[in-house]
Amino acid sequence: MKLNELRDNEGAVKSKKRIGRGPGSGKGKMGGRGIKGQKSRSGVAIAGYEGGQMPLYQRLPKRGFNKPNRKSFAVINLGLIEKFIGEGKLDAKAEITEDALVASGLVRRKLDGVRVLAKGEITSKVTISVTGASKAAIEAVEKAGGTLTIAAAAAE
Repeated sequence: MKLNELRDNEGAVKSKKRIGRGPGSGKGKMGGRGIKGQKSRSGVAIAGYEGGQMPLYQRLPKRGFNKPNRKSFAVINLGLIEKFIGEGKLDAKAEITEDALVASGLVRRKLDGVRVLAKGEITSKVTISVTGASKAAIEAVEKAGGTLTIAAAAAE
């Protein structure tokens, strides 16, 4: 067998039916679209309609739950705090509050509070006061000789 001898099976490839090519074609004049109406016009697809069958989006179960009163926190990493201290945008000697973070440009807006995560290294001895923090972030700040306090009252 050679590449030039390869052929598809008989009847596997059917040529496309050309519509609107006269009465002898079996799909002439109106091209199988019937008379008038929305569906006879071009550029119409009745979205999600499956001809009386229950549409796919209604057959699938609804999943999940969106809590209507959930809190949204501005998230920052320890590595970024360290970077901003190095650049002089944050003062390591003064207490770093949420307002100081917004003023430095590290956080755009507080939302429901600021939450500190432990990504990155912190070497400066800092005092941070925020709404929330991960356990690893608290440990990392204390290991560097600083303190990270969570102000629960600031969130309310």
